Amino acid sequence: MARLLFKLAQVPADEAQEIRALLDENQIRYYETDAGFFRVGLDAIWLADNSQEETARELIRSYQQQRSAQQQATYAELVEAGQIPTLWQRFCAQPIRFLLLVCAIIFVTALTLVPFLMLLR
Repeated sequence: MARLLFKLAQVPADEAQEIRALLDENQIRYYETDAGFFRVGLDAIWLADNSQEETARELIRSYQQQRSAQQQATYAELVEAGQIPTLWQRFCAQPIRFLLLVCAIIFVTALTLVPFLMLLR
């Protein structure tokens, strides 16, 4: 019986491709499923051979540790270079979007709290 190895929901395309390449390099048999048109299914990579599960999981675990370290280093470099926008820079870049988001947050908060405030009367 097939085993779920790696869920692909909200995984960047490059990471998914690197996982596939890693499994192919190590001759681990797998197949992929997608969620389908109505997104009811599961985007995932499944093992075809259960005897390879431990090896595959270890490969993915080590890959994800490397990727995490790489992404953190890239982010740290961008922060040092001042290329990560601050809240003020984001506001200046898209003020209308920013204000609409603030209004939406206030609206949802008010909508949530009004019934409880009415109970206090």
